[in-house]
Amino acid sequence: MEIYVVKQGDTIDRISDKFNVPASEIAFINQISYPYPLVIGQALLIPVQDILQQYKREVNVNGYAYPYINSKVLQTTLPYLTDLSVFSYGFSEQGNLIPPSTDDTGMINAALEFGTSPVLTLTPMDSQGRFNNNLISALVSSDSAQENLINEMLETLQAKNFMGADVDFEYIKAEDRDLFTSFVARLTRELNAYGYPVSVALAPKTSSGQKGLLYEGKDYGGLGAAANSCLLMTYEWGYKYSEPMAVAPINKVRQVVEYAVTQIPRNKIDLGIPNYGYDWPLPYVQGETAATTIGNTQAVQIAAANGAQIQFDETAQTPYFNYTSEGIRHEVWFEDVRSMDAKFSLLEEFGLRGMGYWQIMRLFLANWVLLESRFNIIKN
Repeated sequence: MEIYVVKQGDTIDRISDKFNVPASEIAFINQISYPYPLVIGQALLIPVQDILQQYKREVNVNGYAYPYINSKVLQTTLPYLTDLSVFSYGFSEQGNLIPPSTDDTGMINAALEFGTSPVLTLTPMDSQGRFNNNLISALVSSDSAQENLINEMLETLQAKNFMGADVDFEYIKAEDRDLFTSFVARLTRELNAYGYPVSVALAPKTSSGQKGLLYEGKDYGGLGAAANSCLLMTYEWGYKYSEPMAVAPINKVRQVVEYAVTQIPRNKIDLGIPNYGYDWPLPYVQGETAATTIGNTQAVQIAAANGAQIQFDETAQTPYFNYTSEGIRHEVWFEDVRSMDAKFSLLEEFGLRGMGYWQIMRLFLANWVLLESRFNIIKN
């Protein structure tokens, strides 16, 4: 594969001639619809033939998805996934497991057909879909609630043909840190006895003493020892209510990885990768401005529709652009094959186990084609 950045005067036919690759193939991989509009600064993935067959290391690739995912998007993505994390199962204070509101049977069966392991994702969500740390406190401080939850998880794993579990607890209170680690260790021990691996999601820390509700309840070293694998949630520096910036700037991601490998074995670490971007209206006003979540191919379509040129921040290794619509200025940060390639290189540099995508609800085909060209994806 080769990454080509669109220049002034380029058309898909000229790029096709340049690389001797059919225009239809370039359009398909990069999800460009007729009449094939291009944007200056847009990064295209070009399928050129390698003369040398280079060694490709094996990686574990996980993707999170809600049960209402579009079936075509799911089936297109599953060949590139080792694991599919079904988001999500909740629980009560008494440890009763609460299934998703949408039936997940179809996505579980689809995953199994493609040799992808369906994974039950456990979250402490309240009825409004928010992380509830009081619910976490109730669980980790109650032996009976934990026993009940683990038993119900085992029953569900077996009944629905899940092949593992993932613990995604956020905003854990500092005083619950060690109790949470003990819960993950217990869950891992009991599920492993039945052949089910357990992963745990970690907020993006850069030091053991990092302050903040996202960080103080997560003990990297303890959880790295307790679980079979860990996902670094290396995204959301730029988020819905932040000032406009990259969602996963590579310089910030690197800092998290550098700390993580001092606490957790590298063969247990998965790098979190965002599959989305944000569109902020300007001017940004803290506490008032809210960005709109967009897909990566959607971002390019917005740029094309508004005559914008895509820029690339070399420090963050992330594309962005500005445009004006209906008198309102906007700033957009998203992911493209260049930013993904930088993350893949970081994964290789540190010898991590693999990667986990939040989330796969929107198809970004060029990412998956690039990933497959660089790695051998572990399948079951």
